[in-house]
Formats: sequence, structure tokens, C-alpha cells
Amino acid sequence: METFDIVVIGAGPGGYPAAIRGAQLGASVAIVEKEFLGGTCLNWGCIPTKTLIASSGLYHRINHAEGFGIATGGSTFDYPAMVRRKDAVVGRLKGGVEQLLKGNGVRIFRGAASFLSPNRVAVDGPEAAVLESKNVIIATGATSAVPGFVPVHERIVESRRFLSLTGLPSSLIVLGGGVIGCEFACMAAQLGVKVTVVEMLADILFMLDADARRELRRNMEGPLGIAILAGRPLEKIEAGTTGVSGEVNGQRISAEMMLVSVGRTPLAAGLALERAGLKTTLSGHIEIDSGCATSVEGIYAVGDVTSGSTQLAHAATAQGLTAAENACGRARKAAEALVPACIFTDPEIGAVGLTEQKAREQGREVAIGRFPFSSLAKAQALGETNGFVKWIADAGTDRLLGAEAVGPHATELIAEAALAIRSGLTAADVAATVHCHPTLAESWMEAAHAVHGESIHAAPRRKKT
Repeated sequence: METFDIVVIGAGPGGYPAAIRGAQLGASVAIVEKEFLGGTCLNWGCIPTKTLIASSGLYHRINHAEGFGIATGGSTFDYPAMVRRKDAVVGRLKGGVEQLLKGNGVRIFRGAASFLSPNRVAVDGPEAAVLESKNVIIATGATSAVPGFVPVHERIVESRRFLSLTGLPSSLIVLGGGVIGCEFACMAAQLGVKVTVVEMLADILFMLDADARRELRRNMEGPLGIAILAGRPLEKIEAGTTGVSGEVNGQRISAEMMLVSVGRTPLAAGLALERAGLKTTLSGHIEIDSGCATSVEGIYAVGDVTSGSTQLAHAATAQGLTAAENACGRARKAAEALVPACIFTDPEIGAVGLTEQKAREQGREVAIGRFPFSSLAKAQALGETNGFVKWIADAGTDRLLGAEAVGPHATELIAEAALAIRSGLTAADVAATVHCHPTLAESWMEAAHAVHGESIHAAPRRKKT
């Protein structure tokens, strides 16, 4: 038996930062991982998808470069080469995680972890061991959910299996219009795949405001040629040697392959939580408090395995750092509540804080400031003029409550909005902040002016008579 101050179960974006932070604070730390360092995000999620999206996006821009005075001729792509590049990027980053853990003195145990008691964890695998610790941080994440009504067939895949493909299908049904489904749909469509998205809810990405959804759908259904069927379930699914088919509102649709992206299931089974005195919710999640502590003293949980998780890698990282600091006896802190979201569709989307719809549902009086990229000089120069940024501000205090960006580099731009909201700034504060010209970031300044009807580069509001 080996003894540590902290044992972390899972080396994904919640686990490995927790291990490193604990080590930075002087704790002896062990981390247990049954598959690959970096977890789902690095190996089968965020990084591989964004690497392929970078390739597909570049190919798409090359094929539409005539407007820049660039004649490309008949450009082609090599999907196996794209996959090799994706694997190389993942490999380098995975090696970097291992170096960081070892460099901070964290012991790595490869195998499956399970509780023997609240302060003892067994490792079953190549490096079998029993680890004793005053503190345990559970960071096992989640896996793709595949509903029981979906047939088991090689032509029906979830995101992890899709990422392992070395060739693309000619046509694809995407079951689920959430973040994962829409990102994969855009990537495949950019490479010429005929894509149909089926979403049971009334619209794709239903957590966003309607104007953001409309902007995305305009591009997905227009230039990308994606068919979006929302508001009805996919029924009577059949899979065979030539493809997959199903029925939506009486309409039969078919494709060479189906990607299932209807959500994720927490990975708590196999941990023997009952031996630690823990129970999961009916959905299989572990309940935690604001400081990431479970109901059992000394046991913490972070990321997608927890109840109420936002299922974002950076949210898991923030929770992991909080759990490690609390486990090390620092002044108790709560995990950061304001978490921005980024969606790598075409166009990109960034969001943080309250949506306009949610703010109104809460009975708040809000003022909205919106600025289109079409009115921005840098966007014109880039040839990327679709979309807008939007502030949601409290009408009485002018304090910023939320923001959304749909358009070029929205996933980068949203960081400024997150900082402004977290810092308690008002629309007037952002409007008074000088932004470099010409940049995309100017859009936030213009939108902040728009909250008060004072944007310089937007058409003036009609005066009331």
C-alpha cells in the first residue's frame, strides 16, 4: 500500500489539472487513468474534433477564395492525411500532459480505479496497487450516450468511433442537434458530405437565443447545404449493408452512415462508490456542493461525472483546481460559476452569462446591444461578415449580464465578454474602453454603445415621434 495526500481518479481536463495544482501546493499526489492521459477532451473530443475542423475549414475557405483574388483551380483533400495530422496533434499534447504530471512530481498509475473504503482506492491494471489517501478527487468524466432504440450496427457510430474513421461517408444522418452534432455536421459538410441533422427539440442548440440559432441555421442550411429537421424524433431506424434510414414526421430519410450525438452519460459505474459511502443520482451523476465536495468528507468530484455539470472541458478544469485547493486545506472556495461556452460550428459561436431569453424568463428588465460583423471594417477585410455580437445588460443598472457572439473567431472573442461580466462592468464601461482598429474585438465596444443607442458605425435608431 502506498500513501498520498491526494488521489485523483481520471486524467482528463478535470483530473490532471487537479493533480498538478495539488502538487504545486505541496501535496503528495497520485493520479489513476485507465485509458489515455488527457481523457475524452484530448483523445476523442475537443482536440481531435477541432483539429479536423481546422482542416475542413481551411479547405472550405480555399474553395471560396476567388473573392480574395486567388484562383485555386480544382483543389482536393486527403482525409487520411487529415486524420494523421489529428493523431499527431493529439500525440504531442498527450506527451505534454505526461511531462507536466511527472515534472510536478505526480505519480501516474495506469489502470481502473475503485474504492475499497472512503480513503482507499484499488488500481486494477498493469500497475495494480492499493492507494491510501486523506483526499480523493473523482474526475472520471462521461461517455457518449446511445439510446436503446438505436440499432447496434457498424454504420451507426458515436463521436469517438467517428473520429477513428479514415474515410468519410458520402452522406450522413446526425441524430442530435446539440453542440457535438452541429460541429460534426459542419465539418463533414465542409468536406462535401451530404448531411441531415435530426433534432427532437424545436430547434438546434436550443440553449442559445433565437437570433443566434437563426444565424447559424442560415449558414448551415444555405452555403453548407445541411438539411435540418427539428421538432420531431427520428423513428423506425434501420441499418444494413448499404446504409441507415429512419422516419421523421412520416418522411423517410437515408444516408450511408449515422452519427449519434444525443448527449453523454457519466462514468461512475465501476468505481464501487458504495464502499466509500457515496450514491449517484438516478441519472448516474455524483452530487457535489459549490466547493466540489461530495457528501463524504475528503471525497471531491469534478467535471462531467457531477450533477449539474456544464459538460465543458474548461469548466472541469476550473472545478479541478477548486477541489485541489480545498483538499489542501486552503481557505474554502467555491468553483467559478460564470463559465463561457464555445461552439466550433460554421460560423463559430461563443456565449457567456444569461441569454436574453433566460433573463426575461427571470423577470429582468434588460437592454440589448447588438452589432453586426457586416458593419465592421476588419470583418469586411477578412471576407467574414456573417453574424453579430450581443450584450444583455440590466436596464436599471447597466450592468452586463450576458453576451453572445456568432461569427468569425467568436470562440476567441467571448473571453473579453466573460471577463467584463465577471468583473461587474457596465455597458458604459466597455463602451468607454478604447479598442484597437481595425479588429474584430471592436464589435464589443460598438455593441456596448448600441445598448444606449450610440453606436457610431450602426444605423441610428428611429426617434420616437
